[in-house]
Amino acid sequence: MTTTGMDEKIVVGLDIGSTKVCAVAGRLIRNNKEQETLEVLGVGETNLTDGVAKGSVVNVNNTVNAIKRAVAEASNQSNLNIHLVNVSFSGSHVTSVKSSGSITRSSSGDEVQTEDIDHLLNDMYRTSIPADKEIIHVLPMDFVVDTETNINQPVGRNGVKLGADFQLITAQANAARNIRKCITRNNLAQDTMMLSALASGLAVLTDEEKYAGVALVDIGGGTTEMAIYYRNVLRHVAVFPWAGNSLTSDIQAGCKILPNQAELLKKKFGSANPGEYNLNEVVAVPGLSNRKPKDVLLKNVAVIIEDRLREIAALVQAEIIRSGYDGKLLGGIVLTGGSALIPGVEHIFGRVTGVEEVRVGYPEHLEPNGRADLVGDPAYATAVGLVWAGYKTIDNRISFISDPNRIPEDQPVSTGSRIAYPPVSGTGVKPSGGTKLPEPPEPPKKGWFDKLLEALQPSRGNETDPY
Repeated sequence: MTTTGMDEKIVVGLDIGSTKVCAVAGRLIRNNKEQETLEVLGVGETNLTDGVAKGSVVNVNNTVNAIKRAVAEASNQSNLNIHLVNVSFSGSHVTSVKSSGSITRSSSGDEVQTEDIDHLLNDMYRTSIPADKEIIHVLPMDFVVDTETNINQPVGRNGVKLGADFQLITAQANAARNIRKCITRNNLAQDTMMLSALASGLAVLTDEEKYAGVALVDIGGGTTEMAIYYRNVLRHVAVFPWAGNSLTSDIQAGCKILPNQAELLKKKFGSANPGEYNLNEVVAVPGLSNRKPKDVLLKNVAVIIEDRLREIAALVQAEIIRSGYDGKLLGGIVLTGGSALIPGVEHIFGRVTGVEEVRVGYPEHLEPNGRADLVGDPAYATAVGLVWAGYKTIDNRISFISDPNRIPEDQPVSTGSRIAYPPVSGTGVKPSGGTKLPEPPEPPKKGWFDKLLEALQPSRGNETDPY
């Protein structure tokens, strides 16, 4: 491919998930047709078994160490000293609240400007919420200028009063604080903290799908996140506390095997189509020391997986109805996250939700190279999307999705042993074959159903499902 330019800005995405931490460094490439691809410069990944639960950091030390290893690996591959990252957040505590706000413009004779929208957004970040919550994102839906409603883009219109309906995406303040703590203890600075589903959407959704109406369902390790887009605007967000780890827990309990064996069984032989296996197809699972291996029927594993995925799909369908967009999503459902790789998952979601168009979303527009191959499946959608977040926005009508005036609780500490670089400064750093990197400027200042369905899970005998 003949290229005409590479973006000098290098962006690092840091996905802190329930099962792994993944760091991806990349930069934008424009080819001679002005098409944009992402060149993956470095990838670092560390398994995380006791640090994050249901998307929330529960062990800071373990998470700090996992981040350190993942960032170091990405740094070594890309020959970069990483300082600034876009980081993901998730958790069953995340909620989306609809709210509205307005301002009265001082220059009534002039057209609405971008600065007026920024003013309105800043006011919305001051919305009164419970003390244990924090507003992470303020995202507008439809605007109002004076008495004219349902305006998609208010800039350029005349009016005194500017208002909008918003989604306020909130999280537990302690959970957000723990993520920032993990970042600063690694001598990193946070540029943007973004809900995982929003980042995944940047990597796997097309603009056409977002306009037609689409539900992104990101089935991660600890949580399943859902984001509905319609007419290019994010309309609804929900988080469910059942995901890939729930499948593992079900297999463990149903087959009476150890957790690590259940996870391996799910990854190697997992299917959501029981008809794929005969009754005599078994896998011998190692027993405890000095005990015989245990034979596990693959059909039973598939029945267990199918059952749990049907429940998650039912929750998705209930949330689509609750959002008011049932029957309007011409783009259908896009499944991503590690569990989207399970054979037969599209069929289950299509059958349960009644949505005709269901596909698995893979990170798109990656410049072909070996490192792109490492992050080319749905399990890395969030990490890749966090890199894309350095080059494109969730909503092109607004200039920021995080509170620009937020006072940071911690400041990153420079040890002097690493040279930092800030990708969003516009200067960036190129790989330089081992030569010393330029000194950087100073780091920038960091300025569900109402509990959804209480427990849409059928009884499973004596099983206790921790997920």
